[in-house]
Amino acid sequence: METEAKAGKGNNKLLTVMIVMLTVILLIGTVAIIIILKSSKEGSAKEPDIDEVIESSVDIPEMTTNLASDDYIRISFKIQTDSKKTQEELTKRDFQAKNIIIEELSEMKSQDLKGKKGKEQLTNRLKDQLNEIMQDGEVLDVYITSYIIQ
Repeated sequence: METEAKAGKGNNKLLTVMIVMLTVILLIGTVAIIIILKSSKEGSAKEPDIDEVIESSVDIPEMTTNLASDDYIRISFKIQTDSKKTQEELTKRDFQAKNIIIEELSEMKSQDLKGKKGKEQLTNRLKDQLNEIMQDGEVLDVYITSYIIQ
C-alpha cells in the first residue's frame, strides 16, 4: 500500500512537471509569433520613395499677400498627400487651399514667421486646416518651397 502511495506521488510530480513544461513551451511559442507578426508589419509600413511622394503632392505656386504687420510675403508650398486620389481631390480644392493659406498669413506678423519654429507652426496649422476640408485621404505634410518677406 505504501509503494502504491509513493507511485501515486511520483505520477503526480511527473504530471505537474509535464504541465509546467507544456505551459512554458506554449508561452515561448506565443511570444515568438507576436514578435514575428510585429516585425513583418513594421517592414511593410515603409516610407514612400521620392517618386511616390512627388506623384501624390500638389504644388501651390508662389503667392504674394499681406501679413498682419503690414509686410508682404511671397511664398509657395508643396503639399504631400497620402495617395494619388487625395492629390487629385486637393488639386480640385486648390482655391480652398489658397484661401486657407491667405487667411492664416493675414493673421501672422513677420516676427511670427522668423526662424524654424515659426515656419513649422505655419505648416502644421495649414496641414490641420487642409485635412478638415478633405473628404478622402489626408494631407501628410506641408513644405515651404520659397519664402520672402518684404
